[in-house]
Amino acid sequence: MPPAAPTFRTDALVIGAGPVGLFQAFQLGLLGLSVQIVDALPQAGGQCVELYADKPILDIPGLVECSGRELIERLLAQLAPLAPGWHLGQEVTRLTRRDDGRFDVACAAGTAFDAGAVFVCAGVGAFQPRRLKVPGLDGLEGRHLHYHPGTDAATLARFAGRRVLVIGGDEAALSRAAALAERDGQPPVQLMHRRDVLQAEAPLLARIDALRQTGRIVFHAAQLAAARQDAAGRLLQVDITQPDGSLCTLDLDALIVCLGLSPRLGPIADWGLAMERKLLSVDPATFETSQPGIHAAGDIVSYPGKKKLILCGFHEATLAAHAAHERLRPDERGPLLYTSSSTLLQQRLGRRT
Repeated sequence: MPPAAPTFRTDALVIGAGPVGLFQAFQLGLLGLSVQIVDALPQAGGQCVELYADKPILDIPGLVECSGRELIERLLAQLAPLAPGWHLGQEVTRLTRRDDGRFDVACAAGTAFDAGAVFVCAGVGAFQPRRLKVPGLDGLEGRHLHYHPGTDAATLARFAGRRVLVIGGDEAALSRAAALAERDGQPPVQLMHRRDVLQAEAPLLARIDALRQTGRIVFHAAQLAAARQDAAGRLLQVDITQPDGSLCTLDLDALIVCLGLSPRLGPIADWGLAMERKLLSVDPATFETSQPGIHAAGDIVSYPGKKKLILCGFHEATLAAHAAHERLRPDERGPLLYTSSSTLLQQRLGRRT
């Protein structure tokens, strides 16, 4: 019998690791609250990384220009000294309020949380990858079949020396194919899209073209027809259907699929929270939902004058954090502290000993 999944006791649980969720965790940690972060995707970043990682963002205060990926890297660096707990690749499925006002929260994978407050920063919902529906893929996911895997060095290293087929024709697929193909000693990476028209920023398209020219990437304008496994459940081969209707067989060790992400509100809709047009209704003074102790910030919230901008999400997360701090630590209420002058805040950020 497998051991029971751990339960993490925390002041605050942040659901969503996009830019607003990361800043939410930062503000909570800055106030001295313990934080755990959970996200359905295998890496932090949300829409910024998955939808416009290399596209310019021009309206973040103090930054003339940054890419979605750079913004997430900066937010992660800012958050790092506060050392939150991370639970990526997990979707929250259950949330119940206890008689003592705390929350029992559980993920589909079994991980559980005992939280004093919950912060829903899930954008327009949990992003779920569009999945392949072809014969022969049953039981491969997570071992030989990977949907939108992370782009960090440790994740890419898992594919070292393996024969990989990347499926997709946008930035998400191309960036992963290029990163793998550029690794020393990597077998040629197979890249497949339904037609030979790829969509990404010019520098990434140039990388892909150069790798195709040198044979580091082999491109197929085709669609997946079937897969075959051996008796041990290892991926052996896939059949792909070419434009003329003929079949071609590829010997593989792994499939990486990047066919886009679909936001899904999911279990949040069943938590009994007041909603308006699939958005959570909040008090704009505290960003508390209709359930005391559950706050929300970012694209998932609705209130008079709401604007779906990242900088507005930062403001919402700040007010939500301070409201929760007042409820969880009423004895610590006092004058507002500033990072420019507060020794306490500077110590929490590792700037003073």
